[in-house]
Amino acid sequence: MKSHTTHSTDSGLKVFKADFGNGELVFETGKLAGLADGSVTVSWGETVILATAVVGVEPREGVDFFPLMVDYEERLYAAGKISGSRFIKREGRPTDNAVLSARLIDRPIRPLFPKSFRNDVQVIITVLSYDEEHSPDTIAIVAASAALTQTIAPFECPVGAARVGCIDGKMVLNPTESQLDVSTLDLVVAGTTDTVMMIEAGAKEIPEATMIEAIEFALAGLQPTIAVQKNFARTDMLTTDASEADIIHEEVKKYIGKKLAGAIKELDPEKRKTAIATFEADVLKNFEGSYKQTDLKVTFNKIVEKEIRELILSHDIRPDGRKLDEVRPLSIEVGLLPRTHGSGLFTRGQTQALTIATLGSPGDEQTVETLEEEGTKRFMHHYNFPPFSTGEVKPMRSVGRREIGHGALAERALKPMIPDRESFPYTIRLVSEILASNGSSSMAATCGSTLALMDAGVPITKPVSGIAMGLITDHEKPYENYKVLTDLQGLEDFAGDMDFKVAGTKDGITAIQLDTKIKGLSMGIIKDTLAAALKGRLFIMEQMLSVIGEPRTELSQYAPRIYTLHIPIDKIGDVIGPGGKNIRKIVDDAGGKEVISIDIEDDGTVLVSSPKKEAADSAIAAIQGQTKEFAIGEVIDGTVEEILKDRFKGNEIGAIINLGGKNTGMVHISEISQDRIETVSSVLKVGDKVKVKVVTIDKERGRVGLSIKQNGNNHE
Repeated sequence: MKSHTTHSTDSGLKVFKADFGNGELVFETGKLAGLADGSVTVSWGETVILATAVVGVEPREGVDFFPLMVDYEERLYAAGKISGSRFIKREGRPTDNAVLSARLIDRPIRPLFPKSFRNDVQVIITVLSYDEEHSPDTIAIVAASAALTQTIAPFECPVGAARVGCIDGKMVLNPTESQLDVSTLDLVVAGTTDTVMMIEAGAKEIPEATMIEAIEFALAGLQPTIAVQKNFARTDMLTTDASEADIIHEEVKKYIGKKLAGAIKELDPEKRKTAIATFEADVLKNFEGSYKQTDLKVTFNKIVEKEIRELILSHDIRPDGRKLDEVRPLSIEVGLLPRTHGSGLFTRGQTQALTIATLGSPGDEQTVETLEEEGTKRFMHHYNFPPFSTGEVKPMRSVGRREIGHGALAERALKPMIPDRESFPYTIRLVSEILASNGSSSMAATCGSTLALMDAGVPITKPVSGIAMGLITDHEKPYENYKVLTDLQGLEDFAGDMDFKVAGTKDGITAIQLDTKIKGLSMGIIKDTLAAALKGRLFIMEQMLSVIGEPRTELSQYAPRIYTLHIPIDKIGDVIGPGGKNIRKIVDDAGGKEVISIDIEDDGTVLVSSPKKEAADSAIAAIQGQTKEFAIGEVIDGTVEEILKDRFKGNEIGAIINLGGKNTGMVHISEISQDRIETVSSVLKVGDKVKVKVVTIDKERGRVGLSIKQNGNNHE
């Protein structure tokens, strides 16, 4: 693996290249977006993205966080598409995929800025071209890092990224989209020259040892993407003035003394929260007028953070008194809600998730139209995080990045265990309501989802459980002196150095999400974390299975039943009718779309869904009647529908017999009776019930010839 450079003769344009998977990354700078502080175009195959970075000149006043914004802009033109909406052709709010991609970029670069940096920084990734084989999300991490290295922002070091797949047991570096389709692993790793900054993984029960091998493979494989960024680096970066912050810290620390440690050691979480809040209010009041309230809050939080870290690192004392590898008390219930199709309540400490499963017809599948994907989605998990879950008052607005990200993580963890469409044709929607949150609500949602699926009778392959792991390191020797924490809670997340979520079955990992607050993790820390996570999630799994050991054998009485039948492909149009007229009538006659749904696939498979058997039976009978294929010699009960007359002479020549539904046939006057009759109406009347025999079939003209007399009976 290598990186190399070429220079264009165009003024200002520079081109750099680096090996990347099945090809190479091409970096260009100096051509596009010249007024941005940093601007880099990165190409992989025929996928092209533009990364820009702009840094605010002055610190933002009144904020106690680093104001970094990362936006990922999908443009449908990149794939040669125009929106399928009839009314809106312009790109609107970011898709879920765009939000997840923005989070993927934000997570590894944020820790590499000083915690005290308050200047606005905005990174915008615009996908300019997409070739459907080379995914833009991984290279967007590299492009964002390269753009930041061109700015005056105090960005500590470049970040590289790589994706790893596993095909036929072999690791594949930076696989294409078609390779990922047959891979048992989709792992994205971002890192520096020697540490891992971020992990995002979906897998089909990958063992811990194999996952470690894949992470090491990715870390080695991303190094060329870091080396090439040295060509962009500048040395005149902004600095942060820590002198005043140090003075405030010393004064506040002296004022508090050792009294804070007692509050932090309080095992009752509500009393602990109240005691810390009282200390904070006292500090703000005492130093009011001397320093900004925002600076005092930041300082107080740092002191609290340091106390928590010291207790854990030096004394193995966690805020709630647990051992380092101990899971909080669990409470597990299923079948709580009477009218839902399935429900599970998972409570771990002060974190509580209520997940509801709903089963729908195939027609309820979500239509997906994004830059990278078009089609439908039959399994969904949605995550809601209301403000009362943390005891706060906030306006309830649209779904945010947190909800989308946490929902996607749990969905990814469960997806490999969802039965295929052939064996279980239902659309499945899970909704996790976070009712209380004190750490690791996404993994509570994962556990709650498993419970809800099993309660709903979904035949999942295996149950899935998840756990969040934390870390406290010695900042002087972070890779030598550290403590891994099982079942991360809120205060430990606040004071700690990582949030490492792992989900899986008893046989392997199905999802990982790692975020760090420090300059990355060593492989030693990752190995220790995965070992402790396995122990923790298997313990949780055991408790879940003690409540519900396997999926219920019967669906809820309120869930729809899906009945499958097959019709000839050339009959599909007849069942649907012009503009859907016929199928709407079948639905209306069976009770209406509120109680029944009919889906017809291209191969003639018909799926009738309804919680009411009589409604389904009505629709099935109508469809079968309209699509029945007759055989010569078959005897059928029919009804006289019409007496036919010759168009020119006006004499009666036969009768049209309704054979069920829209199926009809004709019986000629000579085939009505063994005896000669002068008129059809002298023997048959409209509405008469007759037994007829099929004597001819003209498939090209769609005609069926019938006989009454050949059935062995005269109709007189």
